Amino acid sequence: MADNNKMSREEADRKGGETTSKNHDKEFYQEIGQKGGEATSKNHDKEFYQEIGEKGGEATSKNHDKEFYQEIGEKGGEATSENHDKEFYQEIGRKGGEATSKNHDKEFYQEIGSKGGNARNND
Repeated sequence: MADNNKMSREEADRKGGETTSKNHDKEFYQEIGQKGGEATSKNHDKEFYQEIGEKGGEATSKNHDKEFYQEIGEKGGEATSENHDKEFYQEIGRKGGEATSKNHDKEFYQEIGSKGGNARNND
């Protein structure tokens, strides 16, 4: 406790959080999270989300190794495959191919083709 038998703000916040968590269930937190997310989305633009995503990604990369990213990638891939069919993958493949073709020139395709050929020859 702080001086004069007064609780510090940090201690009061912690106790309040503990009391709240005892009095509310998962649905309560989901609901307030949804409301907070909706309010935030009304007050911020695309750049805000890009910036916080970048900061979060940087912080995460400092705390995790290659295996962590392999594991979450595998889990995400499994979850996606359970929820989508062949047509979904055809569509995202088509969109990815179109986006790539807009951003790269002939030399790019020659280079990746050469790398692919070399990789096959090394197998």
